[in-house]
Amino acid sequence: MSNLLNLERVSKSYGVRPLLSDVSLGIGVGERIGIVGRNGDGKTTLLRVMTGEEEADEGRVSRQRGLLTGYLRQSDDYSDTHTVRDVVLEGRADHEWAADAVLREIVTVLLAGVELDRAVSGLSGGERRRCSLAGLLIGEHDLIVLDEPTNHLDVEAVAWLAAHLAARSSALVVVTHDRWFLDAVCQQTWEVHDGVVDAYEGGYAAFVLAKAERQRQAAASETRRQNLVRKELAWLRRGAPARTSKPKFRIDAANALIEDVPPPRDRLELQRFATQRLGKDVIDVEDVDLRRGIPGAGERVLLDRATWRLGPGDRIGIVGVNGAGKTSVLSLLSGELAPQHGKVKQGRTVSLKHLSQNVDVEDPESRVLAAVEAIRRVTKTVDGEITASSMLERFGFTGDKLTARLGDLSGGERRRFQLLRLLLSEPNVLLLDEPTNDLDIETLNVLEDFLDGWPGTLVVVSHDRYFLERVTDSVWALLGDGQISMLPRGVDEYLERRSAAEVSGLSARSVEVGDAKSHTSTDQDRHFEGSSATLRAKPGSAEERTARKTVARLDKQLERISEQEAKLTAALVEHASDPERLTTLGNELTALLEEKESVEMEWLEAAALLE
Repeated sequence: MSNLLNLERVSKSYGVRPLLSDVSLGIGVGERIGIVGRNGDGKTTLLRVMTGEEEADEGRVSRQRGLLTGYLRQSDDYSDTHTVRDVVLEGRADHEWAADAVLREIVTVLLAGVELDRAVSGLSGGERRRCSLAGLLIGEHDLIVLDEPTNHLDVEAVAWLAAHLAARSSALVVVTHDRWFLDAVCQQTWEVHDGVVDAYEGGYAAFVLAKAERQRQAAASETRRQNLVRKELAWLRRGAPARTSKPKFRIDAANALIEDVPPPRDRLELQRFATQRLGKDVIDVEDVDLRRGIPGAGERVLLDRATWRLGPGDRIGIVGVNGAGKTSVLSLLSGELAPQHGKVKQGRTVSLKHLSQNVDVEDPESRVLAAVEAIRRVTKTVDGEITASSMLERFGFTGDKLTARLGDLSGGERRRFQLLRLLLSEPNVLLLDEPTNDLDIETLNVLEDFLDGWPGTLVVVSHDRYFLERVTDSVWALLGDGQISMLPRGVDEYLERRSAAEVSGLSARSVEVGDAKSHTSTDQDRHFEGSSATLRAKPGSAEERTARKTVARLDKQLERISEQEAKLTAALVEHASDPERLTTLGNELTALLEEKESVEMEWLEAAALLE
C-alpha cells in the first residue's frame, strides 16, 4: 500500500522547547489514525507540519502528487459577511444539495437548527465549528485531518460522525480526547510525547493494552502512571465486550496484567461513606415545570410535572440533544434556576458544587499554588489524605506552572484548575457540566481515578460517551417529552430511541422510571426511588427462585427483541426512499420499542428482588 504522506526525520521546536524530534512516519491510503497526548506536547503542531501549514525545522515532508487534503482546524477564518450557505455549501440552492443523499444527511445532522441564509457573524462558537466540519465533509478528499472534531457535538452527533468517517474511503488523521470516538473510528493510535511519536495498532482500547504491556516489559519506574494505566485497563477489560474484541494482538498477556486488579471503584464502600456524609435525602425534584425563553414567543418546555429523586452515592449521567435542557437541569438541581411550578428540595447535609462550562477566572493575578492552598492544604478521600501540592501534580501543574498567574493559563489549564479547586472544597454533591472540555486523555484518567474514590452524589452532563460510561452507574435522558427518563441500557438505548424517532417521524417515548408516584405497592412494602431505579422488598427463598427464573426468561426475551430491533433499523435505512414501506416499518418498530419498555421494567423489578 502506497503512502499518501511521509515525514522523514522531522524536527520542530518553539523557542528552546522541541515538540518533534527526528520523527519519521507515514500515512497509507485509507488508513484511519488517532493522535493522543497531553495538551502542549505537539499534537496540533504535528498536524500543521503534515498539512504544510508550518515548515519543519529539519527533515522532509513528502506528499503524493495531487493529494487532496481537508483540514479541520480548531478555529475558522470565515468572513463575517458570508452566510452559512456560502461557507458550507458554496452557495448551492436548496434543491441542489437536498437532491444529494450524502449532502442532505451532513446538513441535516450537523446544521440542525442553523438557518442556511444566516450570517456567519451571528453564529455561536459551537455553530461555527459545526459549519466548518460540515463544509469539510461535503468535499472529496484523499486525506482528512481533524483537530478535535467532537467539540460542540452532542452524543448523537458524535455517533453519527464516527459512522460517517468509518464509511468513507478517505484516509483519516484525527486529534481528539474522545476515547469512544477513537475506538469507533481508528485503526492505529499515535501517542505524541517528549518530542517523539509512538505508534500502536488499534484504537484507544488497544492503545491502553499495548502501552501497559510495554511498560511491564520495560519495568517502568513511573509508579503512578503505571497504576492509572492498569486501572484504566481493568475498566476496559470489564466493560462492554466490544472494547475487548477490537485489539488484534494476543490478549493473554494483557489479562495477566489485571487478574489481581480490583474493579475501578468499590460501590458498596462508596455507598457506605456517602450515606454517612449525606444522610438519606439529597435532592428531590417534585412535580416540576421548567420552561426557558419568552412565554408566547419561542418558549420551550424542558420539564413538565417531572419528579426525580437523587440519593446518597448516586452516580448519574444526563444525555440529550443540544438545546434539550441538560445545563438548565443542572442549574435547577443547584438552586441557581427556579422552576415555574413544583419544588426542588436539598437535604440538610448537602454541600453542593457546580462546575459550569464557563472557564473564566475570578482573579487573573492570583498564583496557582497560593489559590489552591487558600481553599485547603489537605483534602480527605476514601483512600486517605492528599495535599494540595500533590493534587496539583496529579492534575499536571508542576515546575513553573505552580507559580503561574491564573490569567496566563490556557483554556485546558483553566479547566483543570477549576476542577481541582472544586474537588478540594470537599463537596458531597457534584454537578459537572461538560467537564471533559479542553482536557487531554491523561488528565481525564486522573480525574476518573479521583472520582473512583469520591463517595458523594455525582451528576454529569457530557458529550464524551467514554467518560460518561466510565464514571457513572446510570444514564438518564431528556427526550423532549417533559420528563427525565432512565435508560437501563445507557447511551446505546438513547441512540436507538433517537434514531427510531427520527426515521419513523414519531416522538420518542420515555420510560418514566423517575416518576415514583405510579410505582408503589403497600401490600409488599415496596418503594420505588427514581435515581437508584431499585425496588426494595423482602423476598423469601421461593420468591427469589421465581425472580431468578423471571430474569432468565426476560434476558432471552430482550435478546430476541434486540435482534428484531436491529433488523428493523437496518430495514428502515434500506427503504429510506420508500415512504409507504417506511410507515409500515416505523409502526412495527414503535410497537417493538413499547414491548421492550414493558419487558425492561419487568426485568428491573425481578432483578431488584435478587439484590
